[in-house]
Amino acid sequence: MAMRTTATSDADGPLTRGLGLLEIVAGAGGAVRPPDLAGATGLARSAVDRLTATLVHLGYLRSEGRDLEAAPQLMAFGNAYLRAAGLPTAVQPHLDRLARTLNESVSLTVADGCDVRIVGRATPPERVIPLGFKVGDLLPADRTASGAVLAADWTPEQFSRWRAQRAADPLDGRYPVLPTRSAAIDEESARARFQSWISEAAEQGWALDDQRAAPGLAALCVAVRIPGGGPTYALNVLVNTSRRTGDELREHGLAPLVATAREMSDCLAATEDAAPVVPPAPYADAKAELGTSFLQALARGLAVLTALGSRRGGLTLNETAQTVGLSYPSTRRNLLVLRDLGYVEQRERRYRPTVRTLGLGYVRLSGLTLSEIADPHLAGLSARVRESASVVVLDKAEVRYLACHNTQLVTSARIQPGTRFPAYATATGRVLLADRPRPEQERLLAVLPPQPLTPVTRVSPVEIDDVLRQARDDGHAVVEQELETGLRSVAAPLRGPRGDVVAALNIDLHADPDSPKESSERLLPHLLAMARAIEADLAAVFAFVPLRHE
Repeated sequence: MAMRTTATSDADGPLTRGLGLLEIVAGAGGAVRPPDLAGATGLARSAVDRLTATLVHLGYLRSEGRDLEAAPQLMAFGNAYLRAAGLPTAVQPHLDRLARTLNESVSLTVADGCDVRIVGRATPPERVIPLGFKVGDLLPADRTASGAVLAADWTPEQFSRWRAQRAADPLDGRYPVLPTRSAAIDEESARARFQSWISEAAEQGWALDDQRAAPGLAALCVAVRIPGGGPTYALNVLVNTSRRTGDELREHGLAPLVATAREMSDCLAATEDAAPVVPPAPYADAKAELGTSFLQALARGLAVLTALGSRRGGLTLNETAQTVGLSYPSTRRNLLVLRDLGYVEQRERRYRPTVRTLGLGYVRLSGLTLSEIADPHLAGLSARVRESASVVVLDKAEVRYLACHNTQLVTSARIQPGTRFPAYATATGRVLLADRPRPEQERLLAVLPPQPLTPVTRVSPVEIDDVLRQARDDGHAVVEQELETGLRSVAAPLRGPRGDVVAALNIDLHADPDSPKESSERLLPHLLAMARAIEADLAAVFAFVPLRHE
């Protein structure tokens, strides 16, 4: 991927180049090495090293040996767009209801340059194999019903870019979510066919894609227009043609689709909220920590981009400066660079992220599970404390090890994913139970009544109540040889984006030679710091969707 170079000053260069590197890594679908980035960008290796060091420190990239890969925090940019556009609150309830009404997958799309980008989706809850795309997926406009609807608002520049893009990629190889074309279509035929489809959609008020995007897939689409201006969205229902033909889909779905589009239009018309919907994220200067390896200009620019998602409708220049903690001139310069790069748009006095931010790894990262998010953190924690680390979830009255990283020391505790233990006798079980309401605690303890697993296992109701209260008050738990003689565990809760405890982070170790207090003093700072890091990733990945354990 070629880098864009629209910035005109040395101060703006790091932001432009940093976003270019993120585009490359996000589009690679796997690990990338610094020499490859230098070759793809034409930058000196020293410049690549400084850029990547800054991006790793900020959490947008992860370094594994010599490899670099996209990290969950990269989703912060796409989340900022979704929040500023108001899509999760204004649109998702309508998508969910429409999916249930039609018993089919539905999606919302918007134009991204001369392409179409998925910005919302819902599937029927009872479907075993739901059909559809993921938020962030990029689609070719001339092969989708959405494109036929949205292209009615295209500018001549967008049509010109589309023709150039078709000529450069006649088989649609840049859209991994769809099968490539079996044969290239000449430019004149492609243009005439697309223009005819656009005109037909405008005249009918809807567009039907009957296996044009992919064999066996049909889609029906209507426009969602916002009173008073704003982007036009396209609302789609998708079916497998083995369930319904294109004509049957139109008969089944058009009326509910049109009604839902009207409802969405009214909700999207309220483009601003009176107050920020997420806490501000002030710029954090790490120059003193990393020295010349830290590029302040890059960090400031990315902080500005994420801050724009703190309020539906975006922020004014003054609000952005106050939120990030930067000067007015610095904030303005970054906003203009981001606008030139296509990552920010301006509407009257407000700036907000564009749909292009979803192209920064959103599709792949949004598919991560809790265990996948935790794995690299567990490896780092285990290496730091030289003990086995794990993430554990509550499964009825037991705890189940979801992800583990075991050290190879002779004295290390080694536990495998899938292992179960009684919750009452484990540190993880206690921090997980401590977050549950008292009636639920009693119900779970009744399912698996406490038994003395070792001479020191606490089993009486009074003792169990005391240790759960202590775990809740302390924010962690230490269990000394209650599950197994010689085994000590230290655990802290992991909270999801909505504040509920979804799992526990745990260190297992042998009870000797340190005392429980000494182990706690040595391990807790690392345990709690890693818990906060995992929670930050969970907040990014599961900001708008239910948490997936595995």
